[in-house]
Amino acid sequence: MRFRIYKRKVFILTLIVIAFAFAFWNSGKQKKGELFAKEAITKSVLVTRRISNDTLPEKIQRPEVDNMTLVYRGIVYQLNFDQTIKNVEKIKTRQKDDLVVVVQVHNRPDYLRLLVDSLRKAKGIENILLIFSHDFWSPEINQVVATVDFCQVLQIFFPFSIQLYPHEFPGNDPKDCPRDIPKKDALKLGCINAEYPDSFGHYREAKFSQTKHHWWWKLHFVWERVKALHNHSGLVLFIEEDHYLAPDFYYVLNKMWSLQKEQCPDCDVLSLGSYSLAGFPSKLDKAEVKTWKSTEHNMGMAMTRDTYQNLIKCTDTFCTYDDYNWDWSLQHLTVTCLPYFWKVMVAEAPRIFHAGDCGMHHKKACMPSSQKSKIESILQNDQNHMFPETLTLNKLPMSKIAPRVKNGGWGDIRDHELCKSYRRLQ
Repeated sequence: MRFRIYKRKVFILTLIVIAFAFAFWNSGKQKKGELFAKEAITKSVLVTRRISNDTLPEKIQRPEVDNMTLVYRGIVYQLNFDQTIKNVEKIKTRQKDDLVVVVQVHNRPDYLRLLVDSLRKAKGIENILLIFSHDFWSPEINQVVATVDFCQVLQIFFPFSIQLYPHEFPGNDPKDCPRDIPKKDALKLGCINAEYPDSFGHYREAKFSQTKHHWWWKLHFVWERVKALHNHSGLVLFIEEDHYLAPDFYYVLNKMWSLQKEQCPDCDVLSLGSYSLAGFPSKLDKAEVKTWKSTEHNMGMAMTRDTYQNLIKCTDTFCTYDDYNWDWSLQHLTVTCLPYFWKVMVAEAPRIFHAGDCGMHHKKACMPSSQKSKIESILQNDQNHMFPETLTLNKLPMSKIAPRVKNGGWGDIRDHELCKSYRRLQ
């Protein structure tokens, strides 16, 4: 008898909990949907809310989180979960394992417009899946993405950005150590990361750490978590918001991939070109195989799942190497963790250009229109030699790469652990 009564009470209590949970979930979903649909979130209506924890001493109380930040976090989580691909009904010709192009986007809409404009002009562009990976939520950037009507589009969002954690790690915690404070003074001050300066005695700066975090998270999320790419056996091309692509990039990349299968099965990476802005009409039908170098071949880098799987085995090495640059960290992997130097097949005449003349590594003012004119002038001169019928492959001797001097900026153990955790967190 007691057992039956007990079962009845548990059953009733379970129904009550489920009812409350459903009501709360449904209410939250409606609110998020309304906010996202209207994008009517303005800073003038922010009401700050303190997240308290009575078990913590006052000096390490968790920071204030405003309502806008909480809404952004909710939207990002929902979009990464839903993974709605746009233009699917309009463009139905894309094959399952055709090219995927992933763009890492921060907050330079003028350069993103140039990139989108160059993609629009590319022959065969309707066959790709274009993924924008963002670390900044912006209605202006979303509007640029919304103009893409020439291929299927997916937006994903780095969920640990400075924008989503503005006053706590991985953003800028007010209790973090100042960049240039000596370690002995940092220990006396008692700032959070006093024990973990970088190799040059400096403490972390979130704006520099974020790019490497975003790159590694994006690499994993695209290959492992994007549902549309489950068992994808084709190429994934990684580019950035300030790149500009030639009209025949898709055509040439497919030619290079065919060459890889036939003549260079041990090539790890395909590259659309280096940083030269000079026109090379006579080299538009040529590609070469050489040792991959981060300073030359980090732009327009395409890889297969096999290359990704070899990379992800080196997660600990990548995530603990004291260099805030993702590409220099990759170079470190090729000389320490991977079993051999990377072999790259690269187009001798570039099909990708770096339009960004400002940003993290450049102090001068942005001039996207000027860069666009230079690039289009080169493409105009080369247009009669584009879309070559065949590509000639020149295999160069593999040169040994010496370990590079690290740049620092990545000494904080919190960055190491967050970077290593992406496979578990998603």
